[in-house]
Amino acid sequence: MTSFDSVTLEVDDPTAAHRFYTAFGLDTRVHLRASEAPTAGFRGFALSLTASQPADVDALVDAALHAGATPLKPASKSFWGYGGVVQAPDGTIWKVATSTRKNTGAATRRFDEIVLLLGAADVAASKEFYVDRGLAVARSFGRKYVEFATPSSPVKLALYGRRALAKDLGVPEDGTGSHRLALAGPTGPFTDPDGFVWETHA
Repeated sequence: MTSFDSVTLEVDDPTAAHRFYTAFGLDTRVHLRASEAPTAGFRGFALSLTASQPADVDALVDAALHAGATPLKPASKSFWGYGGVVQAPDGTIWKVATSTRKNTGAATRRFDEIVLLLGAADVAASKEFYVDRGLAVARSFGRKYVEFATPSSPVKLALYGRRALAKDLGVPEDGTGSHRLALAGPTGPFTDPDGFVWETHA
């Protein structure tokens, strides 16, 4: 496997979720399908939007809140840049961030990339699992963070320690049941060490 093709969010109400993601400007970047699989608490992953400047972060967060998202962490400055966290009505957590602290132009609702952050119990073990299946590592910070090289993919794939990811998002680490997430690539199906399900790309 050398690419990562799509992300599917499993939701209670696909029609309502489609309305939200259209308003949020993400309707063409994530897939949706109905699911009644039980889930509670932290689902072990987040999607991150990377923007060019703080004004764009604010515009994206405001759009999500107006579309029905719940704020988890208000947008603010930090040592790494500027960002905030919201939870979509379907339960998916979205982080919106930029590495810069100063605006360079008028606010837009544009973002540069989407990164799927999978919370791993053991980042090194999960890294090895994916490398064994053909993914190349683009960046790696020991047992803390790994980003894979998938230049043709609409969404970047990264591993983050589950506990550290929950802390970064501002939510308790505990969660049970389904991740409510399915990934697709050119090989599969398989399930990774943290229970994330991959399907064969059609």
